[in-house]
Amino acid sequence: MARGVALVSLGSFGLVLMAALAKHLGSRLPPFEILFFRSFVGFICVLWVFRHDLREPLRTKRPGAHFFRGIVGAGGNACFFWTITHMMLADSLALQFSRPLWMIPLAMCFLSEIVGFRRAAIASVGFLGILLYARPFTAGFDPNAIVGAMGGLFAALVVLAIKRLQTTESTKVIMFYYAWWNAFFAALPAFFTWVQPTGQELVLLILIGAMGIGGQALITHGLGMGDATALVPLDYIRVVYAAILGFLLFGEIPGVWSLVGMALIMATSLYLVLTERRKR
Repeated sequence: MARGVALVSLGSFGLVLMAALAKHLGSRLPPFEILFFRSFVGFICVLWVFRHDLREPLRTKRPGAHFFRGIVGAGGNACFFWTITHMMLADSLALQFSRPLWMIPLAMCFLSEIVGFRRAAIASVGFLGILLYARPFTAGFDPNAIVGAMGGLFAALVVLAIKRLQTTESTKVIMFYYAWWNAFFAALPAFFTWVQPTGQELVLLILIGAMGIGGQALITHGLGMGDATALVPLDYIRVVYAAILGFLLFGEIPGVWSLVGMALIMATSLYLVLTERRKR
């Protein structure tokens, strides 16, 4: 259990550090260029898993499903990297964690699941947190918050796609196509918005890709080493890491509306995740 705590915590910090590096580079480099390096380096890392049989992913039974997952995954990552470079670091991370809120209406529409009143009410409170970020009815309207919320929606669609794929596909094949389609869809907008990176920026871009795939691997491995109900909240500590790094590196201080919205999104999302795991 202690090792699982260490791995999840380390992986969470690694992903926040990756986001901080992306925000730093985003002051000069376009978001799609950063996303391309994040995806392409991850794809190279996944290829190493198939070094003994590079043709294994080509024998997939569900190319169409992989393509759909790639589209929604690329959309979610694009939204995430956009908000990283256009919002405070902690805000972009909090909006990313809105995924469990979107699972409620998606499960009702596409999985024909019956959602109880309590879970629907909790999800509604979480969506209120997103509205507090965006403030659509005031002069302080921030459309970037809508982009962040859309990233959460895309992430929820990715979860549904994975549930379908896992019935016939192995985890490593799913990872292969996810990394491939992310790199593919990021390549075109990156090409048209390309800014030649300096040598130092190139090193940081490669580091972003390595930290992204490494952080996800540590969290996934750590969650498998103990009680997921106890370990999942540690992943949500990313928002705390983001607030600290945002203040230390970029001088970011969240306002009252951001703090209230962050609290609502985090509390409701964590509640939905934990109750779902207990039910299972």
